[in-house]
Amino acid sequence: MTLALIHPTMLAMHRLNHFPDMKGMLRRLIFAVWIGIASAVVVWLFRQSMYLLEGLFLGDHSGSLIAAAAALPSWRRLLTPALGGLLAGTLLWSWQRATRQRPSAPTDYMEAIETGDGRLDVSASLVKSAASLIVVASGSAIGREGAMVLLATVFASVFAQRCSNKDEWKLWVACGAAAGMASAYHAPLAGSLFIAEILFGTLMLASLGPVVIAAVSALLVTHLLNDQQALLYAVRTLNAPQPIQYLLMATFGLIAGIAGPLFLWLMSKSSQFFQSLHLTPPLQLALGGLLVGLLSLITPLVWGNGYSVVQSFLSQPPALLFVAGILVYKLAAVLASSGSGAPGGVFTPTLFVGAALGMVVGQWFGIWTWSGDNVAILLALTGMATLLAATTHAPIMSTLMVCEMTGEFSLLPGLLLACVIASALSRWLRPQTVYHQSTAKAG
Repeated sequence: MTLALIHPTMLAMHRLNHFPDMKGMLRRLIFAVWIGIASAVVVWLFRQSMYLLEGLFLGDHSGSLIAAAAALPSWRRLLTPALGGLLAGTLLWSWQRATRQRPSAPTDYMEAIETGDGRLDVSASLVKSAASLIVVASGSAIGREGAMVLLATVFASVFAQRCSNKDEWKLWVACGAAAGMASAYHAPLAGSLFIAEILFGTLMLASLGPVVIAAVSALLVTHLLNDQQALLYAVRTLNAPQPIQYLLMATFGLIAGIAGPLFLWLMSKSSQFFQSLHLTPPLQLALGGLLVGLLSLITPLVWGNGYSVVQSFLSQPPALLFVAGILVYKLAAVLASSGSGAPGGVFTPTLFVGAALGMVVGQWFGIWTWSGDNVAILLALTGMATLLAATTHAPIMSTLMVCEMTGEFSLLPGLLLACVIASALSRWLRPQTVYHQSTAKAG
């Protein structure tokens, strides 16, 4: 009896001896907090620079690309994304010719963590971020958050090389990526699990602590810089799903499991189409911007990464045909921007496509009273999470991200079920994720 009690105790003490010493733990805590704070400042500076460029390009200081597009005359709405793409492409092309390197590398920080030693090409990353700043400020339908996360990881990489051992470089770059996501999406848990889930096996579970600390520090500083603690998406309060709605959420998980691989296939085909034209990078990005401009003549809602459109859908769901039309036009704009090589992310555009698709299905289900209340908003949120899970194969991260962005944690069980279904089906149909195909951009 005594031996049975002593043995586990001695085993626990033996394990404690393998924990880092307190000095080392304190050092990691300080480094993680510092990276979190710096990442939040970097993201804030990028956002302010974007607003400044929007004022210069568009004469609008509201921070809303859609409002700016709606106020422009048709000819400027047509040409502004094309000119932005031309300018960004010229910047990337000039850098390519000067250094004899590729103009950009997709998901730089993912490669640095997953296959590299944690180092990033600082100059190339800054040029890519500057080009991304230009295209997002000129209305391209690409995510701005990708460049924000990249800049946060660039800082973390430089800091790591100067202040830590080489075997820790990946950890600090991971902290930078999580902190950048926390600042951009107000989702520290999802940002942390993004690193743990996407790069499972690269980082030890014990390293998750500094990643979480960096992400939470970044969020707190982001709230201070923005002088608010508002959720990223404001949603009318939803009741916990009814049993029939859990079934609807799971059913949409199947839909997203098919839609995710289809979305990735369309992005791949779009990239192949632009490459088949054999244009120089300036002309290729200009063509992508021109296509966005043409689509914006139909509706200005195609400009930008889709955040404000999703917010309007969640606030007051429009008619089914209207949402379906916007989904088609916006998807075409995203494919044009991504396929042409516009530097930026597809993370937020993916959230838009998922939300719009979910709302279309939800509006259709809403015809019948048995589907319950607010089913359109419920499935829009489900669409955001499940399409993200289907394209990243990260169901836990996707679930937590939507819950953190909206504050609707009562949906967590249903979202997790739907995301697991979507991720499993998507993985079976297309093993590659958005981070493992040449056309993808992270964030």
